Amino acid sequence: MTPNRHNHSSRQTSSDNDAVLDAVRDCVLAVGVRRTTMTDVARRAGVSRMTLYRRWPDVRSLVGDLMTREWIAVATGAIPAPAPDTGTRARIVEGLVAGVEAFRAHPLFRKIVDVDPELLLPYVLDRRGASQEALLELLAEALEEGHADGSVRQTHTGRQARSVLLVVQSFALSLRTMTDEDDAGLAPAALLAELRTILERTLTP
Repeated sequence: MTPNRHNHSSRQTSSDNDAVLDAVRDCVLAVGVRRTTMTDVARRAGVSRMTLYRRWPDVRSLVGDLMTREWIAVATGAIPAPAPDTGTRARIVEGLVAGVEAFRAHPLFRKIVDVDPELLLPYVLDRRGASQEALLELLAEALEEGHADGSVRQTHTGRQARSVLLVVQSFALSLRTMTDEDDAGLAPAALLAELRTILERTLTP
């Protein structure tokens, strides 16, 4: 009976965390990160501030967990389902390009870039975050599948995953700095097509 109680408790904790992260998302979308307070989050989530402080020391740690949840959902949602006529490499490439598009369109990402862009800098310049670690795991698993079926160039999996993430991350974060509305060849869609070519060529055996 104990395992059932534990599983119920885990599900409840996960559900409680999602309710809090939903509240953080609503606050950030409304006023940005700097103007969001623990009091605001507690009120929206229907919990006490002490409940929040027992799990998160401050708003930034809450936002960090929120970004991890949202970015992983974007990445996993972008991966095409396996199909008999689609190899692993094609699924990886399409999933990454679709992921960049979805990430750039995500309301939370757009709000952070517009209002609190400094939040992203540590994960670009100083250290990997939890979402990047999770993305590397997903990539490594997919690349190993591609190595096994012969559709992906075989090399050190970790290095390959990190290199691909560096490329994809630069497109996700900086694409708008490289577009030109007066040149169709430099439109977002054209640059994403170039990303598809880059990925295809680097992953092809």
